[in-house]
Amino acid sequence: MSRGKGKRVEQAPPVERRREPRAPINLRIDYQTVDAFFSEFASNINQGGLYIKTTKPLPPGTRLTLQFLLPKQTTPIQVDGEVVWVNERTTKGINPGMGIRFGELSSEAKAQINQLVRELRNA
Repeated sequence: MSRGKGKRVEQAPPVERRREPRAPINLRIDYQTVDAFFSEFASNINQGGLYIKTTKPLPPGTRLTLQFLLPKQTTPIQVDGEVVWVNERTTKGINPGMGIRFGELSSEAKAQINQLVRELRNA
């Protein structure tokens, strides 16, 4: 279900359309909207986006700015993103949270994320 205008609408996870598989991770994510700042943890990631675990997901379509530091890196990645789907309760093994699609990532950030995903998937 999602928040918005007093109505609660059931949102199902989108059909799997990712070009690249996501890798499981427990990564702190700081993000902000126009009027609020949040700090949560991501449970998976790829160069297209990530899933943020939260019991208070933002509505689909919400734009936000994310910042996170990948393991073995010294410079945080900053990227704009958009909430593309929400899950407000644990269903089918998915914790409550929201799927985020990244905006334009730098080639360096893409390379860092892809390297991390390869390492995590081969671990």
